[in-house]
Amino acid sequence: MLYWALVFFVVAIVAGLFGFGGIASASVGIAQILFFIFVVLFILSLIFGVRRRGPRV
Repeated sequence: MLYWALVFFVVAIVAGLFGFGGIASASVGIAQILFFIFVVLFILSLIFGVRRRGPRV
């Protein structure tokens, strides 16, 4: 998912350089959404990964 966020970010940069403001802003919006979903899923996997292992003795 982080890969796709970076892809949309690069598309936004290229579109912005060539003057396509609408495409650039849409790509930035999609990249932001994907990045925040990635961060939330990463934090949840850290929390549940620690819970699954349990305390170390």
